Amino acid sequence: MSVFTAPHFHDEDAAYKFVEARIWANGRVCPHCGTVDNSAKLKGKSTRKGVYKCYDCRKPFTVKVGTIFESSHVKLHIWLQAIFLIASSKKGISSNQLHRTLGVTLKTAWFMSHRIREAMKPGKPGPLGGAGMTIEADETYFGRRDRPSGKSTYINGMGWVSALPLMSQRKVVTLVERGGRARSFHVDRVTGKTVQNILFKNADRQSRLMTDEAGVYKRPGRQFAEHYSVNHSADEYVRGSAHTNSIEGYFSIFKRGMKGVYQHCGEQHLHRYLAEFDFRYSERAALGVDDKARADKILLGFVGKRLTYQTTNCAA
Repeated sequence: MSVFTAPHFHDEDAAYKFVEARIWANGRVCPHCGTVDNSAKLKGKSTRKGVYKCYDCRKPFTVKVGTIFESSHVKLHIWLQAIFLIASSKKGISSNQLHRTLGVTLKTAWFMSHRIREAMKPGKPGPLGGAGMTIEADETYFGRRDRPSGKSTYINGMGWVSALPLMSQRKVVTLVERGGRARSFHVDRVTGKTVQNILFKNADRQSRLMTDEAGVYKRPGRQFAEHYSVNHSADEYVRGSAHTNSIEGYFSIFKRGMKGVYQHCGEQHLHRYLAEFDFRYSERAALGVDDKARADKILLGFVGKRLTYQTTNCAA
């Protein structure tokens, strides 16, 4: 039986009950004053669906207030369909596909997908790794920067060129907890200082650190319990437990999704796409998270976040 036979994917009243049961699992909270379970549902032909009135502050509210659903005119059951489609797609689903599947405009589908990616971002994530655990760190380059670096470099046989190939590409630094979570960062330049700041803020230094031979990892690597590197330029990829195969697998899925599914991503939106691939990797089936559980976790991530159309179009 298809999961889409569930009532909350087709009926608006069932969708409100489904969302309320998850977001208000510990009691119905008024988003205006914070009072718990001191409200009643308003009834009447002209009353909007899911509206409650708080007896403390006397203000009306729905489960959508204070979440990424707020101010959206899209039906809640359509939102739930979009969440499940994105949650169950290994490499993502394009706005064009959402537009055709859900019957909404392309602009609406694009905005919905960005709101869902915002919900995928972790609230206050703790450090990756820990004593006895292994973290793999690496950087990757893809696409082209929306804004050229403006620097010229002299190359033998070519003369002065505007930028080296890697300088003109978008740069991503990622940390992968072996057998666990992933965390990625869009950076302007891959330098020792940038990499050190990312590692020290996001990785437990009691962990074992695995990298390739890049020099940017040498100094911060000394602060970890152990630091092993493999020399890819010499065709060394595995030496005992020293390898970066987990993070290479992550990059493989990320690049196939960006090139094959999304095809174009504005540089100012890259951090949200990274959040999507981080979330999907960190909540994968190998860790016991199925599509339904993944969709529920996205739904809980909607709370306490807002994303307006204006802020979506602004550079991060």
